Amino acid sequence: MRLFLLLVQEQHFGRAAARAYLTQPAFSKQIRALESRLGAVLAERGGSGRFRLTAAGRGLVPCAEAALEARARMGALRGQDLPHRIRLGAVGGEATMPYAQSVLRVLHARHPALEAEVRGVDFVEQIEALRDGTLDAAFLRLPLPAELDWVVLAREPRVVCLPADDPLAARSAVSLADLAHHTVADVPPQVPRAWWDHWTVNPRPDGTRVRYGVTVSDIEALLFAVVHQHVIAFVPAAARTLYPRPGLTYLDLSDAPPSIAVLAWPTARRGTPLLTALRAAAVAAAAENT
Repeated sequence: MRLFLLLVQEQHFGRAAARAYLTQPAFSKQIRALESRLGAVLAERGGSGRFRLTAAGRGLVPCAEAALEARARMGALRGQDLPHRIRLGAVGGEATMPYAQSVLRVLHARHPALEAEVRGVDFVEQIEALRDGTLDAAFLRLPLPAELDWVVLAREPRVVCLPADDPLAARSAVSLADLAHHTVADVPPQVPRAWWDHWTVNPRPDGTRVRYGVTVSDIEALLFAVVHQHVIAFVPAAARTLYPRPGLTYLDLSDAPPSIAVLAWPTARRGTPLLTALRAAAVAAAAENT
């Protein structure tokens, strides 16, 4: 059932297989085995890993979620009671987004005695605080290191943030080629390079490398650098609402892949009662928002 729900969350066989640390053929074999046991086709396969849930597949989603929740409750019945607090992190305004609020609402409804403590983290802390146990989980953006597990909560376009006096600022949208000669804000070396390269699309589709400028550690420093040090930055489209600032503007990007918001936690601790309960709440909340 867990693999089936991964497929529902990712909406793609390849991405779901990667989340499960399986090859796509092995993952597909597991799904077919589940279909065989149930005597029903759950997903109509398309090309390139795409699929469409059948009526049976759609009907199975709430049952699979209930099964995972029942497993979490059985853990509590075996004496593995949840602690009274869960420590969650968020970069910038992630915790205020509707999908994050849905997770917190579902978690509270299922475990009213569990207090959710949310604290802001910067670009460095977002991973380090999970590694050292300061946080139990965090609302983050992909890509993330293999040492973390996650549930996908939402997808949204990326936009470019640039100074309001930039010659391109009068446009409504730009391409990566339009930005080829712009300097991009950088992050400290403690931040996983693959994460920032993904955000800045480095290298670009034509193979050229991004030219980096000033180094920043958090969202506010990033926005300040755009206005006062004339660099650009790539951010989720929600930044338009979360971070309106004098002196900068946001433009649509016509050819950048979307940003994927997740709730993540250390893989090594994913079987604990606390994270089992959190994961079940996140899966249920994500299903509500699809």
